[in-house]
Amino acid sequence: MSFFDILLGIFQGFRITFLVVVVGLVYAVPFAFIFGILQFFARGLAYFLVTAIIEFWRSSPVVILLFVFYYSLPAFGLTLSAFTVGSMVLGLNVGGYASQAVRAALQSVEPGQVEAGIALGLSRPSVLLHIELPQAIISMVPTFINLWIQLIKGTALVSLITLVDMTARAKEIAQIEYNPVAIYSGLLLSYFVICYPITIFGRWVEGRLSQPEGA
Repeated sequence: MSFFDILLGIFQGFRITFLVVVVGLVYAVPFAFIFGILQFFARGLAYFLVTAIIEFWRSSPVVILLFVFYYSLPAFGLTLSAFTVGSMVLGLNVGGYASQAVRAALQSVEPGQVEAGIALGLSRPSVLLHIELPQAIISMVPTFINLWIQLIKGTALVSLITLVDMTARAKEIAQIEYNPVAIYSGLLLSYFVICYPITIFGRWVEGRLSQPEGA
């Protein structure tokens, strides 16, 4: 096989990689905002519980989570598809990291603005929605872009639970065509081709958000 043929073979798994990323983001983004905001406001026992949930997804090795949810849960009568497990585990793992970006961004907002909003008669949720979050989102963007790329790279692990993504396709080609240098160099190039444009997009978004209003 030529190097071009190897690339074409690897990209036959792109559909699964793409879908895992999309559904993973559906898990990651709501988790990040909900738990990041809860951790920002929570105190006492509530703070401990919210932090425990975040740390479970953030600190547990992704490979072990994949194996536990796909191979161990059926022993307790709960069977999830490989696609569901892959998307959920990768998404919530990234969401755990992203929640800390949300919390930190909210903490960086000047407290005086919150006090001013309340003084004007806004409710606390309105202050969060109209004053804190619009400013916090700007500082979240670089971290969210990095975590998006991390999610894409993490999809290489879903081949361990039988999903035929790009990494699985590379393994299949390697079993037929013994040329590990070309095959895994092709796999590396494939992920680079996908991730690098997102890096460029992230820099463009950062630049747009950092421009003064009306510029």
